[in-house]
Amino acid sequence: MVTNKKNSSATNTIQKRSICQRIKHHLNELIVTAPSFLWMVIFFLIPTILIFALSFRSTAPGGGIGDTWTFHTWKTISNPSYPEIVWRTIWLSVVATFICIVISVPCAFAIARASRKIRHFLVGLIILPFWTSFLVRVFAWKTLLHPEGLISNLFISLGFIQPTEQLLYNSGAVLVVMVYTYLPFAILPLYAAAEKFDFSLIEAALDLGSTPLRAFVQIFVPGIKAGIYSATLMVLIPALGSYVVPDIVGGTDSEMVGSKIYQRAIPDRNLPHASALSALLFLGVLLPPFIAWCFLRRRNINITETEAVEAAITEDNKRSKTKGGIRK
Repeated sequence: MVTNKKNSSATNTIQKRSICQRIKHHLNELIVTAPSFLWMVIFFLIPTILIFALSFRSTAPGGGIGDTWTFHTWKTISNPSYPEIVWRTIWLSVVATFICIVISVPCAFAIARASRKIRHFLVGLIILPFWTSFLVRVFAWKTLLHPEGLISNLFISLGFIQPTEQLLYNSGAVLVVMVYTYLPFAILPLYAAAEKFDFSLIEAALDLGSTPLRAFVQIFVPGIKAGIYSATLMVLIPALGSYVVPDIVGGTDSEMVGSKIYQRAIPDRNLPHASALSALLFLGVLLPPFIAWCFLRRRNINITETEAVEAAITEDNKRSKTKGGIRK
């Protein structure tokens, strides 16, 4: 009886200690994530709620926000021209993202394989365009693609286009400038992933008779899968909301959702309509991260929260024991 009481008391003590460690672990997580959480609430959640709320308000006769609540704004989104604009926004963003990823993966591979000095120099060249204004760079492309610009004259002299054709004010110009604009956002996360890759795996594959291309595709690309996910989101999300590029180098047949939101908000002063379009764009932007999250969640579905917390507590205990042994 005495032994059973001692065992039960010892078990209760261990359980209480485990509960206290879990509470302490969660409190530490809350303290660390509190600043980021407040930032997201103030600058993301509250503005998002306001946008959705404004989309259900009426439009004032002189422009601005009306006093009544209505579903009329959402009914007007069924404009016949909007499906075409939405489809153009999707395919331009997806194609621009695909081109950026295809270009960035070999670039990340080459930068990661370079020596330290050359690596720093190449990363500096990638960051260099950010030293100038985004608008200046877009207007520079407008000058290059102008009928009297350098690229147009070069293509005419080479016979690629006719003198009556122009490279500006179409979807092709928008796509080229979008790829140029968002390419650094794809290269940097891919380079960060490639820098951590174990290149001895590729050397082993080459020793076993694999071709360089096959080793690159089947070993290197899957090894930087996390970087590809990050680069895709870094390019696709801002591309979906782009409005400066189609407004400057695009024409009436290359209008995107972002351009329509700007038109409704600033020149037309129809804020409820702009809010409704922004809400739709917001839902569309959330779709790619949600799909990526579901995919990653399916991979880690066997790891429960309790197991993760217990693993973290065990690791903390090991570290504390190691520190205690060093002090002794």
